[in-house]
Amino acid sequence: MSKRRRRRTWSEGEKRMICAQTRVPGVTVAQVARRYDVNANQVFNWLKEPRFAAEAKEEPVARFLPVEVPDAEPASARPDAGAQIEVELANGHRLKVQGGFDPDALAALIRKLST
Repeated sequence: MSKRRRRRTWSEGEKRMICAQTRVPGVTVAQVARRYDVNANQVFNWLKEPRFAAEAKEEPVARFLPVEVPDAEPASARPDAGAQIEVELANGHRLKVQGGFDPDALAALIRKLST
C-alpha cells in the first residue's frame, strides 16, 4: 500500500520567498526544493512566472576617479625602461606594467579588462 501525498498549496509570498532563495550564489534549485519538500520542476515553473522574477537590481554605475600626474611629460615621450604603472579596476582586475609600454595598447587593454 503506497502512501499518497496531499497536494500542497503555496501562497504567493511563499513562492516568492522560495524563488528568491534559488538566486543566492552557490545555492541550487534542487537544494531549495528539497528544503521545502517541493518538486524542483515546480520551482522552475514558478521561476518562469514574471511575478516571481528577480527584483530589478540597480546596475553599477561607472565612476571616474581623479588622477594626478606628477611632472607630466609631453604625450609623444615614451616611458623609460624603469617606469612602472599599476591600475586596479572596479571589477577587481589589477594590472601592473613595468618598463616601456605603448600608451595606446595599455589603454586598449584596460578597456578590454573593464568589460
